[in-house]
Amino acid sequence: MISYLDFEKPVAQLDERIAELRAAAESDEVDIAAELKRLETKSADLLASTYASLTPWQKTQVARHPNRPHFRDFVEHAFDDFVPLGGDRLYGDDQAILGGFAKLDGRRIMLIGHEKGHDTETRIKHNFGMGKPEGYRKAIRLMELAGRFGLPVVTLVDTSGAFPGVEAEERGQAEAIARSTEACLALPTPMVATIVGEGGSGGAVALASAERVLMLEHAIYSVISPEGCASILWRTAEKAADAAQAMKVTAQHLKRLKVIDRIIREPVGGAQRDPVATAKSLGKAIGEEIDALSNLPAETIRRMREERFLQIGAS
Repeated sequence: MISYLDFEKPVAQLDERIAELRAAAESDEVDIAAELKRLETKSADLLASTYASLTPWQKTQVARHPNRPHFRDFVEHAFDDFVPLGGDRLYGDDQAILGGFAKLDGRRIMLIGHEKGHDTETRIKHNFGMGKPEGYRKAIRLMELAGRFGLPVVTLVDTSGAFPGVEAEERGQAEAIARSTEACLALPTPMVATIVGEGGSGGAVALASAERVLMLEHAIYSVISPEGCASILWRTAEKAADAAQAMKVTAQHLKRLKVIDRIIREPVGGAQRDPVATAKSLGKAIGEEIDALSNLPAETIRRMREERFLQIGAS
């Protein structure tokens, strides 16, 4: 069942009318095929025009859609032979950040990413994708393992930010994020990061400091959430839409600013309407980037990584 966002209400009303006509057609001999086709075409056109002109705040809502595909969905539909590896060998196993060996169209890779969960039980289990220090230390361990085996690293970023709880701070959250970012920059093998939903603050950068950074079409990437920015600037989260506009959080803005390198198209209406097609497009794009980087020496890859981040914001 589709979960409609507020700005999709006109589409929802049309789809509701279509569902009513289909139900009536099952118990009525009247031929309403022509009317059904007309309404379906109208709904599809309205959905396409709506998504062609989304505001940054509306894109934020799409990036947070409850049915949007997450790490496990991409593992199922874009990767093969995933072997999860757990634990940081220091404290425990954080379920907000998952990773392990995998294959992408025959290419052996190390796959790491945030998992938010899909319902109340799994969202609590995965802490809504907010990694703790042990999650980032697990990511460091897996990146170092990838370096020893000569495997490319692929990361799927989807977090509102690292977990800000007291226990996380007690276990060295800031230090773990910094060292995870350092591990990305020091990696001797190719690294491709993709922002698949939210890319929030240092919790995202710690898994996205790659030489190639991709984004799904309706994902967002920012130093702070629009609500957080609005609370700081205007003392109210009600200005979140204004903050999203000013912060340039969308893939389209960030591509022009050269913060990211490539935008991956989503199905009309967002990734949540066809997770399988989204996963296939994501896998194809990542595979192309890995192939382009596969024959470069380690020092060249490291230098590419450093230069792309040093150039961000430079005039």
